[in-house]
Amino acid sequence: MALHLVYHPIYSELELPPQHRYPIHKYRMLYQHLDQELGLGLHPHLQLHQPHPISIDEVKQLHHPDYIDALFSNTLPAAKMRRIGFPWSPQLIERTLTSSGGTKLTVDLAYQHGIGIHLSGGYHHAHHDFGSGFCLINDLALAARHALTLKGIDKVMIIDCDVHHGDGTATLLADNPEIITFSVHCDKNFPARKPASDIDLALPRDTTTEEYLDAFASILPLALAQHQPDIVIYDAGVDIHQHDELGYFKVCIDGIYQRDHLVLSLCRNASIPVAAVVGGGYRSEHQHLVKLHAQLIYSALDVLTQR
Repeated sequence: MALHLVYHPIYSELELPPQHRYPIHKYRMLYQHLDQELGLGLHPHLQLHQPHPISIDEVKQLHHPDYIDALFSNTLPAAKMRRIGFPWSPQLIERTLTSSGGTKLTVDLAYQHGIGIHLSGGYHHAHHDFGSGFCLINDLALAARHALTLKGIDKVMIIDCDVHHGDGTATLLADNPEIITFSVHCDKNFPARKPASDIDLALPRDTTTEEYLDAFASILPLALAQHQPDIVIYDAGVDIHQHDELGYFKVCIDGIYQRDHLVLSLCRNASIPVAAVVGGGYRSEHQHLVKLHAQLIYSALDVLTQR
């Protein structure tokens, strides 16, 4: 059985000002690392896919059309672009649409094969009519709504383990009982206002690996049993790591592997497809994020080969 990966070179093809906080090069570096370590295209259990941009019409079914029109035409007020955190460019828009298309494709691959992993995604701070925190449109919510159009998918669970609360996802999907939002995050971190998800696990600053895994493992099986999702969308953010510059947790690299393995193995044992995105992770030296994000792929390969 193959592990299906989704990637596009455009993910790192965005010019940003010097010293910008967003680690734009990590996607290319992760792809190159996996190619060097595992041999993409040669590995017997890996298959690579390249996504197409999501349609603007589909985006407008989730986000306010006026916001999308202003965003895509570069007429959004400067203050609202500052809230997003990126300078506007045509490449930014193309990258955003392609990444959202990638998360949508990952859902399709998970639906067909059991597990799909997107080497981008997790833009959970995008709200109905504004963007925030490096997020223009909410690929998780878009992908969850798409999943509900697939035969036999009547309930979706978004498990968001990025260290920052999934506020945009929570507000966008608050009135949709078919999509369960589950956020595991730092209680004293961005955003300041944290609207209620269906399930919130807020952990204090300086949470250790053992504390994190104990808390998460005590809730995740119950959440899956209670809601019985037909598919899971998993945001495997690595900004929970002890050296993350925006994280405030003390979780080690093995803790990230164990967290990812827990999600993937529980879902596989329950025959729940998982569409995973790599999510957040912030280091000035982008290369330092590569091995952290790679834990998701390593854990998925171990689950698929029953290790």
